Amino acid sequence: GCPDPGRRRATVKVMALSIAFSPCPNDTFVFHALVHGLVAGAPAFDVTFADVDVTNTAAEKGEFDLVKVSYAALPWLMDDYDLLPCGGALGRGCGPLVLTNGRGDLDGARVAVPGDRTTAYLLFRLWAQTAQPRSIDVVPFHRIMPGVADGTYDAGLVIHEARFTYPRYGLDALVDLGEWWEGDTGLPIPLGAILAKRGTVDPAEATRWIRASVRHAKRNPEASRDYVLAHAQEMERDVVDNHIALYVNEFTEDLGTEGRKAIATLLDRAVTAGLTPQISSSRATAWTT
Repeated sequence: GCPDPGRRRATVKVMALSIAFSPCPNDTFVFHALVHGLVAGAPAFDVTFADVDVTNTAAEKGEFDLVKVSYAALPWLMDDYDLLPCGGALGRGCGPLVLTNGRGDLDGARVAVPGDRTTAYLLFRLWAQTAQPRSIDVVPFHRIMPGVADGTYDAGLVIHEARFTYPRYGLDALVDLGEWWEGDTGLPIPLGAILAKRGTVDPAEATRWIRASVRHAKRNPEASRDYVLAHAQEMERDVVDNHIALYVNEFTEDLGTEGRKAIATLLDRAVTAGLTPQISSSRATAWTT
């Protein structure tokens, strides 16, 4: 006989989309509503937490449907992904820092960086084109400041909450790359981008889901607090609050004209300096229109 349609429907499993972002407070704050089923019409998600250096590499292999990556990694990713105009990290006063233990320059220095395709490292290379460090070592982010403090490294490139906590390690900021970039270009810094896998996720739908998640977070900041704190590792509550206030801003909901200009300027300068490949004009429409 025919199978019972009710029973058959009960065994159908809706496939979840895969999403990857960092455990940093700005990401968990932004995506809390989306991954907890609080956005109407959005699918279920399987969440992976990973530092951006990991997601940059994973995205190049096509491992996630939605993924947070560095803007600096876009030249290697735009054949397979669409850039979304929301959910990322772009702003002012939030740039990477180059820290030392009293050292005044980088010539002959051993420098620890959090990833070779991070926006932080691209900004560092654009800034330090005349410097001659002895070596560049890719180091897990949590080991950079202790490593500079104990002399393992002469300098370290740090991001995110480190701008609030580096004085505890007795370190000095040799340069704030955000101040340098903003002073040189007048533009905010494009740090982290949200990409949707082409052919798997409709970018217009994904944009709608993420914008709804951002708006939910802003309207209900306490709703995500336990989730944010659970993933914030050893960050104190005031550092978490400062982190969210700095990185979740007007560009999080929409890049706007200024945000798109910042992306174009960063990637154009990287190509001119011979640091990244050129992105085809057809793929660059996300930040040129």
